[in-house]
Amino acid sequence: MASLNAFWGPQTSYLNFCEEDYVITRYVAEFINTFSSLVYMLFGIYGLIQVRHKPNAGMRRVSYCGLIGVGLCSAGYHMTLKYHTQMSDELSMHLLTTPLLYRILTFQATPERTRLIGAILLTMFTIVMVVHMVMDEFIVHAVSFGLAVWLIANRTIRMIPNQIPDLWFRKKIQRLSFFGCFCFLFGYFVWLIDEFACAYLTRIRHATGLPFAFLFEFHGWWHVFTAIGGYIAVVTVDLITSGEVHEDSTSRLAWPIPLMAKLVEPSRESKKQG
Repeated sequence: MASLNAFWGPQTSYLNFCEEDYVITRYVAEFINTFSSLVYMLFGIYGLIQVRHKPNAGMRRVSYCGLIGVGLCSAGYHMTLKYHTQMSDELSMHLLTTPLLYRILTFQATPERTRLIGAILLTMFTIVMVVHMVMDEFIVHAVSFGLAVWLIANRTIRMIPNQIPDLWFRKKIQRLSFFGCFCFLFGYFVWLIDEFACAYLTRIRHATGLPFAFLFEFHGWWHVFTAIGGYIAVVTVDLITSGEVHEDSTSRLAWPIPLMAKLVEPSRESKKQG
């Protein structure tokens, strides 16, 4: 299918994904990749609504705003395929992970340790982004983001046993956290398929036709699954560090988290033993 006349002009970003450009509308370069990015925003907005009247709401809003920022910047990047929007997309990823790391690493820490960790994270964030944007270096960005995600997941899972004394509910939150990790890893898996099997996926989309061809836009699924995984990470860190972990915590979360919480729920025998 021939691409439409590009409203945003020639591509200047150095990454372009498997979705064909300007096929649906001349105003959006990668249609599915753009609109699937809005899933991050929906989770972030829902989180802001949930914590608006909670204690210490200002600090708790930061990570949900991070999710919204990731969605906005990712949508802008895929819509325009410009270098500056690509940089904003990659910057937003660190604007999400850095506050989460700060909350985890400073939880129950002394004021001196809190200030030290804040200074270290701010310095590392500045170095990574300056090197990435000024020197056009991608590896530092990718490795530092991957390391941040691993630290958040590892630290959060280790914190759960200490902060949730009830054995039954502890197992439930642990399983939900592992589900979030699975979503992130599965999203990366489909991202790799989109990257290395692009020609095959393109042929499938042409043979299938709209609207079912949208199902084979795998980079869009990367957005959906990592948005779910990211939301679970933000929620878990928020609940643990705010001391609001209790049995009905998961029922008030965004879909599909309450459904998954039910599916991974431990048996009632575990609750009796706890």
